[in-house]
Amino acid sequence: MTLRVVVAEDQALVRAGLVTILRTDPAIEVVGEAADGETATRLVQARRPDVALLDVRMPVLDGLAATRLIVDRMPSTRVVVLTTFGQDDVVFEALRSGASGFLLKDTRPEDLLATVHAVAAGEARLDPAVTSSVVAHFRAQGPPRPGCGSLPALTAREREVLVLLARGRSNAEIATELVVSIGTVKTHVGSVLAKLGARDRVQAVIAAYENGLVR
Repeated sequence: MTLRVVVAEDQALVRAGLVTILRTDPAIEVVGEAADGETATRLVQARRPDVALLDVRMPVLDGLAATRLIVDRMPSTRVVVLTTFGQDDVVFEALRSGASGFLLKDTRPEDLLATVHAVAAGEARLDPAVTSSVVAHFRAQGPPRPGCGSLPALTAREREVLVLLARGRSNAEIATELVVSIGTVKTHVGSVLAKLGARDRVQAVIAAYENGLVR
């Protein structure tokens, strides 16, 4: 199966580099390029890619606004957001807006390709520096406010799985830690996402932090 990707980046040289890297993978087809968020949103609507790769800072419509529109109007398209700085203030807002991945522009080509495949498959990928930013955001907020969010009736095992997700564990690592099969982990993850009403693992992790399940 060929993965269809739209790339949006206002710097022509950087955009060309991203497209070149993506085209080294025979399983990926770049179906559109854009220099601003508005054009990117129109391209996604017209061409229905599996993944939209968006720069945060773009003219006309920035990456955050474009992410919100794409997630709202084309929910089958997953969004990966790119930025120059891991500590950028927009990291958390991008994830809240529905991005399924967040990478720094200096990420290795193989990691970019792996992220596109993972996100298209329904997983979430965050650069380690970005994960640190998200954790720092919640630490800065202090204890959750009374009545701030609520977790649905998760089973004890589902809560364990959610805590491990929030700590950045992969399915394989969760399976090893809980001494269960990867298939069982996938079942639990699917159940957690369904109960939380979460689009993907990123949103589940945010819910875990917002509700004080992980500090």
